[in-house]
Amino acid sequence: MKYARTKLLFGDDFEVFSNKKVLLLGVGGVGSFCLDCLYRTGVTQVTIVDYDSFDASNQNRQLHSELHEGENKVSALASHYEGVKTINQKVDKEWIENFDFDEYDIILDAIDDIHAKLALAQKCYKKLISAVGSAKRTDPTKIEVATIWKTHGDKFGSKIRYELKKRRFTKKYPVVFSSEQAKVKEKGSFMAVTAGFGLAMCSVAIERLSK
Repeated sequence: MKYARTKLLFGDDFEVFSNKKVLLLGVGGVGSFCLDCLYRTGVTQVTIVDYDSFDASNQNRQLHSELHEGENKVSALASHYEGVKTINQKVDKEWIENFDFDEYDIILDAIDDIHAKLALAQKCYKKLISAVGSAKRTDPTKIEVATIWKTHGDKFGSKIRYELKKRRFTKKYPVVFSSEQAKVKEKGSFMAVTAGFGLAMCSVAIERLSK
């Protein structure tokens, strides 16, 4: 049986989380591994949102990218995960403000647009799990999960906190981050870290969906 070993581990929780609906925003280095983890764990009612296409530079860290160079990401990934729904759309502030998130049990933020992240936090914090900077790092053992207010060692996370404070936003939501200091100024990336972010996000999602 496909999920036999998963059910041995999660027991009755499997029937709970496997029937939940997930919205995954961004299916790059973090999001593609999160999608794969969710799907293999039995969460198959997933809608993925992205507007980008695969190119050669994605192949060091994004699942299935080498098979679909030049193709739209969401359409290409849907061919590997039967039943996954797709929205070919740039996730920006305007889209978030106009989109209806009500039907989803959880919202997973694997995008890197700060304005979109801020809009998501303000609109969906009760359902939100977010990720900040996974680039420029080499040590997956430094990946942590905390509320947005307790993230540290990440300039992107710091900027998000600053902007949320300016908006007088005080709510909490979980964030996947790394405490490792950036190794380079450019956006170099290492699959051990980007994939680790995606797998950590999946783990937190499974835990929350089980409740």
